[in-house]
Amino acid sequence: MRAIVLLLFLGLLTACVPRSVTVGLRFGFELSPVITRFEPDRGEGASYQVGESVRFLISLSRTGYITLAALDADGVAYEFDRVFLGAGTHLLSGPPGYRYELRPPLGLQRVRAIYTDTPHPPGLVLRGRYTAQGWDRQTTLYIEQSGSRLRDVAETFFYIR
Repeated sequence: MRAIVLLLFLGLLTACVPRSVTVGLRFGFELSPVITRFEPDRGEGASYQVGESVRFLISLSRTGYITLAALDADGVAYEFDRVFLGAGTHLLSGPPGYRYELRPPLGLQRVRAIYTDTPHPPGLVLRGRYTAQGWDRQTTLYIEQSGSRLRDVAETFFYIR
């Protein structure tokens, strides 16, 4: 019985560990807990059809710059928006007159929100074909070139059917 209680307690403790610590280790430097929520409008892991639009809920504890980048099922990464947001919760649906319309390839779509407290690095765009590790390295390079002291990365996913 004590073992079960101990396991439950440990499970609760691990649920309390901030997400940024784990993600920060992946990128090789410490991240700040600025992005407190990031998910598609239908929830993480939801399914969308080709041609539909996706929106993203993002909550920030500080004002700053957000870059949205995706890694599609074919391993192609691309940046699809850059915005300056105030602290609080926002619903991102695309630049004025546009929307985040979904296109093939079908399958898993990983989306990253990258927070910096400085403007986006000039001349650097997240674009190319990457493995998961390559995409992490490119994200690290992006953040390092921003010169930002406060930085955070959150990732979510959904499926295109």
